Parts: sequence; structure tokens; C-alpha cells
Amino acid sequence: MKYYPSDKMISLIADDYRLIQVMSRFGIRMGIGDKTIMEVCEDSGVDCHTFLTVVNYVTEGFPTPEDFSSLSIRTLLHYLRQSHIYFLEYSLPSIRRKILDGIKLRTSDVSFLILKFFDEYYTEVRTHMEAEETMLFSYINSLLEGHVKAEGVVATYSDQHENVSSKLKELKTIIIKFSPEDATANLLNDALYDIYRCEEELENHCSVEDNILMPVLSLLEKGEYNGDSEKR
Repeated sequence: MKYYPSDKMISLIADDYRLIQVMSRFGIRMGIGDKTIMEVCEDSGVDCHTFLTVVNYVTEGFPTPEDFSSLSIRTLLHYLRQSHIYFLEYSLPSIRRKILDGIKLRTSDVSFLILKFFDEYYTEVRTHMEAEETMLFSYINSLLEGHVKAEGVVATYSDQHENVSSKLKELKTIIIKFSPEDATANLLNDALYDIYRCEEELENHCSVEDNILMPVLSLLEKGEYNGDSEKR
């Protein structure tokens, strides 16, 4: 692992600014002083082991399988739900506003197609995330409450993650190749930068679901999960 409970929380941000969003989605606010990761997690009511598993995965790019059985699933689900809220209520709407301000929207040229493509993409992401909330996450909670496992619930979701990422790649290509000549360059470039950053964050989010949540769910279905399911 790159980070341990005894490390200073501020060192995470100094090393990798992306971890600001990870902290936020776990419910950890700024004003952390010189406290250790363990101390900040305890102050915030966050399971430290689960937090560090995600942090080390985001920074190192691979999970630590031996830690899966003791993760807090409820903490992990809270993090994933807050990620959904971030994308649907802040990040993607912010990108849309910047695109709209930058392209001088007209229904008669490519500016309309750019916005239409983005809106279709947003709808697809919302549909996917809402389905995860109502079906996959609800299924996990039912297992935690002792209900019998169901067939076919898990297989649906990982296959959809590739589509979520590939659509943003198409949008970037459209803007780069076919941006209207009278577009406001700074605004549209700012939107394009945010699309690149959002794409990276979405890929990390989907990867956490595929490579941490799904293995933990597999253990839960087999009755091999030993984590603290009561922690947030």
C-alpha cells in the first residue's frame, strides 16, 4: 500500500489532488489540520480501512484482495452514492453550462448536435446510475439483511461501464474536430478540459465498482464476508 492509517491526511492531497474528491465522497471535509488518516476518519465516522482501500486503489491502480473480506460495504456504498450525486448534480451539469456558453447554440449547425449528443450522454449516465441505485445497491443491502441471493443481478452492470466511458471519447472528438468557428475558445476549451477530467473520474468510479465492489459482493454472496456492515 502507498498510504497507511498513521500517515498524515494532508499528505494525500499534497501527493495527488484527485484525492480531494475521494475524501469529499466519503464525507471528509477540509480543516483536517495535521491529523493522521485514522484520526480524520474517526472524526468523520468513516471506516478507515475502506477509505484507504479506495485511496490506494485510485493512486496505485490495483486492489489488495486480501483486504476485501473486512471492508465495510455500507461505507463503500456511501462513497459510490456520493460519486453518483457528484456526477449527476455537479460535474456533468457544469460541463453542459460551459458548452452552452461556448458554442453560441443554433439549431442549424454543429453546435446543436454537440449539445444534443451531450444531453443524450447525460441521460444514459443517469439511467445507468439510477439502475445501480435501485437494483444493484438494493440487492447488496438485502444480502446484508440476510435475504437469499438472486441470479442475474450482477452481470448487467460491468458491461455497461465501457459505454459510459466511450461516449465521452466521442464527445471530445466531435468538439475537437467540428467546433463552430465562432465558438468562444476559452469557454469551450475549459469545457473540453473538464470533459477530460470527468472522463478520468468516471473511469476511476467504474473501476472501483468493478474491482472492489464486485469482489466484495461475491464474498457476501458466498457467505465469506467478515466486514463491519454497520459502519457508514
